Amino acid sequence: MATVFRPLERFWAPRPSWHPGVTGLGSACGRCTLRAKRYLLTDSIMKLKEFQQKKVATAHNLPSTKAIYFRSLEEKLTQNKLILKEELKTLLHLCQSREDVELAKSVIYRYHSENRNFTVGEYKFGPVFMRLCYELHLEDSAVELIKDKHLRGFFLDSTSFNILMDMLFTKGKYESALEVLIEMKNQDVKFTKDTYILAFAVCYRLNSPESFKICTTLREEALIKGDILPRRASCFAVALALNQNQVEKAMSIFSQIMNPESVTCANLNILIHVRSNMLENLIKILQDNIDRNVSLFVKRHMFSEEVLAKVREKLKDSPTLRAKFDEVYGKLHINGQVTICPLDAMLCHVPRDKKPNTLLLKKRTVSQRTLQPLSQSLLTE
Repeated sequence: MATVFRPLERFWAPRPSWHPGVTGLGSACGRCTLRAKRYLLTDSIMKLKEFQQKKVATAHNLPSTKAIYFRSLEEKLTQNKLILKEELKTLLHLCQSREDVELAKSVIYRYHSENRNFTVGEYKFGPVFMRLCYELHLEDSAVELIKDKHLRGFFLDSTSFNILMDMLFTKGKYESALEVLIEMKNQDVKFTKDTYILAFAVCYRLNSPESFKICTTLREEALIKGDILPRRASCFAVALALNQNQVEKAMSIFSQIMNPESVTCANLNILIHVRSNMLENLIKILQDNIDRNVSLFVKRHMFSEEVLAKVREKLKDSPTLRAKFDEVYGKLHINGQVTICPLDAMLCHVPRDKKPNTLLLKKRTVSQRTLQPLSQSLLTE
């Protein structure tokens, strides 16, 4: 039986609250597009392109027409006949509209009622259905099914919940995303690194005392269980703590980030120093990022104009430090280390998937040393 996640249910209370002060705008600074991306999962997890390709192939290989295929499934439902795995798989890849998905939902209920005891190790329909809802903007249908007690066990994988939370995040439906997170916890679905990123991002966007408590609770539970929290998740937690005026908590979370050498971390570190009144150290950090005679091939930290504006505002009553800052600010501009990309866009920036080195995967037929053909035994290795 699924356990109830008491901490989240106790702390979470629905309230329409957007993250204040977020512009969502940024420049093409090499890592931010003109408008901040609002989705959080990488293409290797979403797999929307592969899903589209599979849909095209399924329609092409269908022996009859889509209408005939759908009619045959409707007859099976009416006559209470067995729904086969391949039939449901084909159906999900043929859906093109809300009406098609309604039929798919009926087939899913029938299929799960017939196979609820044989789901372990079987084909995972959950992510496929979520990609279909993502494509057709049917997030409400996705939430309805994933929370339905009659379908417990159909969405056993974390990917289904993660895709749905990402879908809701892109729509700005942060309260619904939080409900899905609670449902995931109640169904005992294991949290992945992507789950923590999504959870903390949702809490950050809600930006309320309740969402801060949820974020803190999740983080503490993760640390107790020994889960490794990704840097992106910790950055959302730090930003949320700062927004909630919990500066000491922000400092504590930031100090536990294993590798803070990222642009987002650099800007969060500046904000922490601003809020902690560590202004001389702040100037020193910016100064250290200027010269150092580093190679042009070494990536330097970029600082958000939004963040630097908060530094300037903080130093308005300190003429000496303000003069030092203006000098450093000018040098940062000359070095191209200032961007109009806001902190929110940096936080929501989705890293590129790591592409395998295809050159290493290609089988060499000629020795690089002797330029002679390699023996067959070497080729087999």
